[in-house]
Amino acid sequence: MTEASILPLAAVLVSAVAMCLIIASYRYPNVREGWSVVAALTKFGIVASMLPGVMDGTTYYWSLSESLGVEFLAGIDFVLRADPLGMLFAMLASFLWIFTSFYAAGYMRGLDEHAQTRFFAAFAASLSTAIGIAFSGNLVTIFIFYELLSLVTYPLVAHNEDNEARIAGRKYLTYTFFGGGVFLLAGTVLVYWLTSSADPAGNAHLAFESGGIEMLAEAAAADPAIAQAAFYLLIAGFGVKAAVMPLHSWLADAMVAPTPVSGLLHAVAVVKSGAFGVARVILEVFGPGLIHDLPLNVPAIGEVGLNIPVAILAAFTLTAASIIAMRKDHLKRRLAFSTTAQLSYIVLGLSLLHPYAILGALFHIPAHAFGKLTLFFCAGAVHVETHTDYVSEMAGIGKRMPLTMSAFAIGAAGMAGMPLVAGFVSKFYMLIGSGSVGGGYWIFAAALIVSGILNIAYLWPVVYTAFFESEDRHDAKPVLEFPPGGKRESYFADEEYATDGGEKPESGHPQPAGDDDESESKGAGTPAELDDDEAYEYAVDKYPSDHTVSDDAADDDHHDHGGHDDAHDDHDDHHHGGPPAGGWARHTPLSESTWLMLVPISIIATGAVTLGVVPDYAVFLDLATYIVEGVFGVESFDELRGLSLAEALEVIDE
Repeated sequence: MTEASILPLAAVLVSAVAMCLIIASYRYPNVREGWSVVAALTKFGIVASMLPGVMDGTTYYWSLSESLGVEFLAGIDFVLRADPLGMLFAMLASFLWIFTSFYAAGYMRGLDEHAQTRFFAAFAASLSTAIGIAFSGNLVTIFIFYELLSLVTYPLVAHNEDNEARIAGRKYLTYTFFGGGVFLLAGTVLVYWLTSSADPAGNAHLAFESGGIEMLAEAAAADPAIAQAAFYLLIAGFGVKAAVMPLHSWLADAMVAPTPVSGLLHAVAVVKSGAFGVARVILEVFGPGLIHDLPLNVPAIGEVGLNIPVAILAAFTLTAASIIAMRKDHLKRRLAFSTTAQLSYIVLGLSLLHPYAILGALFHIPAHAFGKLTLFFCAGAVHVETHTDYVSEMAGIGKRMPLTMSAFAIGAAGMAGMPLVAGFVSKFYMLIGSGSVGGGYWIFAAALIVSGILNIAYLWPVVYTAFFESEDRHDAKPVLEFPPGGKRESYFADEEYATDGGEKPESGHPQPAGDDDESESKGAGTPAELDDDEAYEYAVDKYPSDHTVSDDAADDDHHDHGGHDDAHDDHDDHHHGGPPAGGWARHTPLSESTWLMLVPISIIATGAVTLGVVPDYAVFLDLATYIVEGVFGVESFDELRGLSLAEALEVIDE
């Protein structure tokens, strides 16, 4: 049942209006940030008000032609529609924006950042376009919002306004706006051509339909090559923002942006819009049945489903990105490659086409969002309070920021798929789905397991370093942080000779054995040995803000959160953090940072646990289940239990 309503449009416009109010209130910071919070609460209220109706089978829509009598394009309407899949993304984005608004205020004020009005205005515009993507009713509407999202998030990526930020911003636009947009537009044009050619009246069919566009299935039978090309173009277009390799490199470079932007990029809006778009294509444009029945003829192999190349690419991405993450000492870049891997979990689950795998992939959208937003919030809090960005400098930091690092441990457990955290539930469903498909699909189950182990390998060292190491006894981790074979000495060894045979360094960070220029080797892992692409100047270089360190202590050692001039002059050493002289000061959970940052961290981490402990009480799992039921055309998910992929696809045919 469909119902005309202004609510989908209102949900999109509320943050667009807030953007104007934020700009108008630039002289009054409290009022400016207040508009962000009010808009976030209002947006979530509007979206949540539609949830009961959507769960009862009602689809709310707003049409430009019906409301204003205006034809948008030839035979194509501009439609906003709140359906189950759109509600999954909209509920997630609008809910998390509430806490991100508070966190962003604490972060930007903590660093005394410049251009805060522009920042919050662009933030509001980003959420407006993200909800537009969620509620888009057809391929043309989603293309418009998809491109707008790239434009309005550019000021956030390039916020620092230095060369590195501008380079990252241009790369971001090149990949997402020009690259992804061109692929998406080309795929949309092919679907338009196919469906309009097959329709007796010559009308194009671009509106999303649960289980796939019926007219597209008829058109694909007559011209399978064009349909195959359209499928891969659409997947590539959305795959850019989903950071599927080899279209992923913009994501790590975008880490030059402030941490709230990283949270927005990696957990709420941009990358999730890519994963959401892939879900639209697989579930509501082509549909599992058509994808399976429209095979590719591969020489020397034979016929394979359209989904197999996508699944292979996703499995490669989640494995390769996890391995790369192990080599990153910069925490945000480690988390960036983690995001690349985690998004491919979603793409892999969707491409397997099995009901359980699709259910797990859909639930992993909120599961990853809660876990990854927790991790980025924690990384940002550490950055603001201690100026520390590198894992190798975090020994013992757990006593300085106990609540923050405890929340980080929860988020890390979720990313690794540990029980009692959201990531376990979603990945368990995907494992069941990959194992139920049969045939050679077991390789995808193996990729999921291997990647889970790698997740532990690159996230556990952060927790271990924070809680189980001390500033003066920091162990080197050759496999994770250093070149193959490791270094000869450990950090801060008191003995004249380290236990592994290396000589004790005279001061500071140990120098690698061998030639003097070895310190410039790629991926060495200490701040002085960064990859060239990690040599960014962060906002903290210009606006140091560790309120817990006295000016005297700062003057004694500029490495320990020194004054503006010292810290800025030393940025070439890439060392702005680490423990101050005498070690970290011990803090209680309530005194380690401001409530604007601690409260969002605590709530989002609690949400990650809630999704893992009582998923049946979480609306996201209910929505995901409802979506799968609609795609396969069953009244209850119980009808799909125990079925192989072939049997599940027969249910669609019936």
